[in-house]
Amino acid sequence: MPDSDSLFELVYQELRQAARRLGPDRSLQPTDLVHEVFLRLRDRDWESPEHFRAVASVAMRQVVIDRSRRRDTMKRGGERQRITLSGLGSEPHEMDLIDVERVLQRLETMDSRKGNIVTMRIFGGMELNEIADSISVSLSTVKREWRTARAWLMAELS
Repeated sequence: MPDSDSLFELVYQELRQAARRLGPDRSLQPTDLVHEVFLRLRDRDWESPEHFRAVASVAMRQVVIDRSRRRDTMKRGGERQRITLSGLGSEPHEMDLIDVERVLQRLETMDSRKGNIVTMRIFGGMELNEIADSISVSLSTVKREWRTARAWLMAELS
């Protein structure tokens, strides 16, 4: 089984690209976000690079949300952090991060697998075939569930 250090080196650039796609956050640079994610994932055993990236996607989501909530609390009603969501439609959408998290939690309550697919895709930047490998379902299933989840998210966030 691969260790955290070797997997981190293998997927480092991909995680940085995913962090960069999440949008501008002047207080947390993509490199810092990826390093914080790595600290949360150290000293574990991993089944595969896809397993590591799937868990890293969840950790990245948690870090971004935690930082946004802390900043909102400190600002007390100030401007909330925005996130750039690409892959939901033809154009990237900039949305309030806390609103995205609230809607994503609702999706996870209704269908946890669709919620996991969205998290891996948006926060981890994983390709659909990597997600299929990670959760041990067919690519066609992931494609179908991604389309359904994406349409539901767009409707809820509009």
